[in-house]
Amino acid sequence: MLAGPRLQVDYLDATPEALLAQDDTLAVFGFGADAPHHHDPRYLRVALEPFGDTRLERWRGTGPVSKGRDGDLAWAEDGALQFGVIEFDEPEPLPGEAANGEIARAAEYLYRKLIGFTAERGYPHLLRIWNYLDGITLGHGDEERYRVFCVGRARGLGEFDTAQLPAATAIGRVDGARRLQVYWLAGRSPGTPLENPRQVSAYRYPRQYGPQSPSFARAMLPPQPAAMPLLLSGTAAVVGHESRHADSVLAQLDETLANFDSLLAAARQRRPQLPGAFDAGTRLKVYVRDAEDMAAVAAALDRRYGERVPRILVHAAICRYELRVEIDGVHGG
Repeated sequence: MLAGPRLQVDYLDATPEALLAQDDTLAVFGFGADAPHHHDPRYLRVALEPFGDTRLERWRGTGPVSKGRDGDLAWAEDGALQFGVIEFDEPEPLPGEAANGEIARAAEYLYRKLIGFTAERGYPHLLRIWNYLDGITLGHGDEERYRVFCVGRARGLGEFDTAQLPAATAIGRVDGARRLQVYWLAGRSPGTPLENPRQVSAYRYPRQYGPQSPSFARAMLPPQPAAMPLLLSGTAAVVGHESRHADSVLAQLDETLANFDSLLAAARQRRPQLPGAFDAGTRLKVYVRDAEDMAAVAAALDRRYGERVPRILVHAAICRYELRVEIDGVHGG
């Protein structure tokens, strides 16, 4: 019997074959159009172009890991944690359907399937979810694709307790492919959702951000006992509920990192053993909206952290058009 879940996240200069040969590998991710291909259900290609970095992301659990594929759904499990992914091309708009209604239908279908699958397999506790969709800020007002996606996601989640919402990221593909890709980490035991004192909880955003507030927590403390890091949601230069520094990607980067300082302080009130600042036990994924800003963001992170905080930068659209950078990742262990 497992004492508790185990998760280790690393960015590695390796081949999928080498990482997937290890029986405790729960998932492996390759980024961009040049990422290698592999048929294993634990391997996922993510259509976000990396900045000067071809490393793979590897999730290591507790071996042996079982795995499978069923149509548009692939999965891997180690008895305590489940990795899963659903990806498919968005449906065509229906006659008379509201603008961008197809992304709502796609999100509802996907989340209903996700909820049903995790419950059926005995991993009902969603810990962390990533959502990648094209054209995330296309459309005006309530017809913006991200806002419509949030409506569909909430329908798919159903009567989900907001106090148990998972950590999450919603990011825009920039390759023009209308393919919805959602992957997750779920557990047999629940984690503890965490909010940030500097920010209004996303599920309590005011009506100005759309008819359905986003369904996620700012972070997730792992189940206990566990050898797992703090799971960090996608975080940007949002203070309260308002975006800041629309004219400066570097000012937004600084504000984003200030938000993480606040979040880590809140986490340490629950888990004092967590480091109070990003360090060698942190893994960051940095999403940059404009390709021409990527070098400046990389240089700023180099100045702040040097090589002690492993990270990957990718080109991606953020869920508000005025936001230029977003960061997620894991911290501690």
